[in-house]
Amino acid sequence: MSGVLVTGTGTEVGKTVVSCVLAHTALEAGVRVSVFKPAVSGIDGSAKPDHERLRHAAGSIQADDEIAPYRYGPAVSPHLAAEMAGNPVDPVRLRAGLDAARADGDFLVCEGVGGFLVPLCPDYLIRDFAIDAGLPVVVVASPGLGTINHTLLTVEAARAARLVVAAVVMTPWPPSPTAMEESNRMTIERLGKVQVQTIGVVDPDDPLTWPALSV
Repeated sequence: MSGVLVTGTGTEVGKTVVSCVLAHTALEAGVRVSVFKPAVSGIDGSAKPDHERLRHAAGSIQADDEIAPYRYGPAVSPHLAAEMAGNPVDPVRLRAGLDAARADGDFLVCEGVGGFLVPLCPDYLIRDFAIDAGLPVVVVASPGLGTINHTLLTVEAARAARLVVAAVVMTPWPPSPTAMEESNRMTIERLGKVQVQTIGVVDPDDPLTWPALSV
């Protein structure tokens, strides 16, 4: 496997955490890792934006533009952030950046934005970017109520785009999961016919405390 594309069932479900753990796991195994994220929003007020966390986790020396070609201040959907900034996302530039990032390492961890059907620009969604990337997809989901529907819809959408779903990762997985959380995990695994892994609460600034995660 030359890399993965990490997407989520929505925003704030732990995509960056899972992306960083995947990148760091590969790095610790002696693999040369590169990272990419098509757009980052919410930089205003962020102590460490997503692209900086990805670079640190991968041990990469890629520049900001090489990791995230589009970076916006407001914490809104990238197509709206781009409109507000007067700096629209160009799919051609994204494809070129993706190819360059792929050439920078032996394993590419590519993190999406929001959920699988979030638009990067009016006629180009994360789904379309994932098709261009052609990487196996890792779906990040929360363990709580509602996750079965959200996760299975995302898995189905990825497969409808003819992409391989490598795994689902549920996070933050509690030390003592409830019966509902265990049932959610097993139900997604059974109905989605996909391996479901878990990651507990981690310190995003301390890779030495992160678990290993491979898919």
